[in-house]
Amino acid sequence: MEAVAKLKNYPTSPRKMRLLADLIRGHRVERALAILEHNPKHPAVPLRKLVLSAINNWKQKNESGDEGELVVKTIYVDGARTLKRMRPAPQGRGYRVRKRSNHVTLVVDVKPPVIDEDELEEEIEEQLEELVETQENEETKTKRTKKSAKSRVASEEVEAEEAEDEPKKKPAKRKTTKK
Repeated sequence: MEAVAKLKNYPTSPRKMRLLADLIRGHRVERALAILEHNPKHPAVPLRKLVLSAINNWKQKNESGDEGELVVKTIYVDGARTLKRMRPAPQGRGYRVRKRSNHVTLVVDVKPPVIDEDELEEEIEEQLEELVETQENEETKTKRTKKSAKSRVASEEVEAEEAEDEPKKKPAKRKTTKK
């Protein structure tokens, strides 16, 4: 079972937060915590707290689970509200200052089991054999239908030839009465 933790309206630009999010995506939780603990960027502190929060959320859902197997499954950073401020500029103008903030969503889950390549190859081979068999069956069915269609056409041609050999009867004339 996966657990989610969210950080909303953190006052840092989403671009700066994404740099850290990209560092920990896909890593085990312990490694992600170590990366964030030793990173000098200022958003590393709240992101570390967010990872700890996700771990605690997972513990509450899975009381008997082992947290050593946890992995940062997904993490994404979205833009949040932007505070717009004015800064004085030369000649009586004002420059706009945009103070950005972001939302971070973090999902942790147990690492999926590793699939054995030999077993996977065997399954694929079995599926291919089944496909080949079904295709062969369909081909034989189509051949049968083609043969039966050819025999129908041939029998119709024979009937047409026999009909041509017979003398043609003239249609009987109707007698019309004049009034």
